[in-house]
Amino acid sequence: MGIVDGKVVIITGAGRGIGKEHALAFAREGAKVVVNDLGGEVDGSGSSTGPAGEVVEEIRGMGGEAIANGDDVSSWEGAQRMINGAVSHFGRLDVLVNNAGILRDRMLTNMTEEEWDAVMKVHLKGTFCPSRWAASYWRECFKETNQPTGGRIISTSSGSGLFGNAGQTNYAAAKAGIASFTIVAAMELARYGITVNAVAPGARTRMTENLMGKFGGSLGAPQDDAAKAAGIDPMAPEHVSPLVVWLASDEASEITGQVFESAGGRVERLQGWTIVDEVSTGGDVWDPAALGKEVLRWYQEKPARPAGILGARVSS
Repeated sequence: MGIVDGKVVIITGAGRGIGKEHALAFAREGAKVVVNDLGGEVDGSGSSTGPAGEVVEEIRGMGGEAIANGDDVSSWEGAQRMINGAVSHFGRLDVLVNNAGILRDRMLTNMTEEEWDAVMKVHLKGTFCPSRWAASYWRECFKETNQPTGGRIISTSSGSGLFGNAGQTNYAAAKAGIASFTIVAAMELARYGITVNAVAPGARTRMTENLMGKFGGSLGAPQDDAAKAAGIDPMAPEHVSPLVVWLASDEASEITGQVFESAGGRVERLQGWTIVDEVSTGGDVWDPAALGKEVLRWYQEKPARPAGILGARVSS
């Protein structure tokens, strides 16, 4: 018996990297897994049925249940087929993990329209489409039973979107959008007993291997000598999955609209935009120069300290 025993979960982008680790972790905890993956390259080009099928075979080799799915999650019809296919094969759907993603990194002055659109399509639309069809399925279940459905949506944000990262205006904007999508979807779906959360992972995958050294070094994180000596890799993707699995469990039924960071055994709960300073005229229109002096005082008295991406401080 595992923490998600018997639950049916769809994981998008589950053929490699973090998605694969999610699939294996869910299977170990008793879930039935739909492994969705197009088998493409990091930039989204190409496709292959191999990665998803290999993960399915690994899960079955563990004694678990899994099927592969090759639908495009950024396609309205493809996402609907994926949701319907899971319900048709396993008889139900309990959890959707939106994890599929690509990179088209470029400085803003050099970025093309296609590079912007491709990233937005996979990340933002690829989160919206499956979530919409899953939510509609659970809403119908609620109407039939008048009972909370226990549905779970867990999407993948990023420190790039939450804190910024040069060269990724497209990716960061999409990932910040996913965080906002999570907050609003949680508000809308609470009435049906559906929780919606997001996790910003810090891990070494095909998408991040050029950004960090083996122990996170090139992102600026000091190397953990003890971990290195013990052969422990704090940036291995399997560190991210326990939180995702727990959020899918019945124990997390009260956790919704939240954004977390997770890497190397470290988990952080984040809050969105908050008011940190305020100044007012009491109703009069500001003189621009007078207003400017007040704003500058904020930064002179309390210099802002950038939080940074979790992956760059996981061993600090």
